[in-house]
Amino acid sequence: MRPRHAFDDARRAQEFRAYVAGAGGRLLHTATLLTAEPRDANPRAQRLLTFALARTYACWDRLHGEDPYDHTRRCLMTRFALSTLRYGGRLPFRPPPGGPLAGLSPQERLILVMRLHEGIGEDQTAALLGLPAERVRAVPNRGMAVVLRPAPQVAPALGRAGPVPS
Repeated sequence: MRPRHAFDDARRAQEFRAYVAGAGGRLLHTATLLTAEPRDANPRAQRLLTFALARTYACWDRLHGEDPYDHTRRCLMTRFALSTLRYGGRLPFRPPPGGPLAGLSPQERLILVMRLHEGIGEDQTAALLGLPAERVRAVPNRGMAVVLRPAPQVAPALGRAGPVPS
């Protein structure tokens, strides 16, 4: 390898490390919301983020002024959407209880994260997902109702279960 290429590779790696140090936490939080895993146990979110970061690093030199965060976020959400399409709109796993968005479908989570967490507009979200704008407009209302609804309380058992004395 020529010295010039070695310098370019070192500069590229240093820039990418600085980018991941700054944006990695928010991107991991986004991936965790998408997969509906708890914050402390999120292996699927970590794999999803690793894939998106690898794609971003592979085209780092070709970004030319494009925001790397937008590119990584797009890769993250595209990979999540494709994984849900592969399994008929459902994920091949059931999210463990405890994730804040676990009560929503994968498509609803994706729309909710894009709209409310990432701040992407309705029209842009609809265009990216190929959905009507009315659907994108309705999902955050329903999603927030599900997320903010208190969990149903289990009624205590009346009496003691067991054989009836004769």
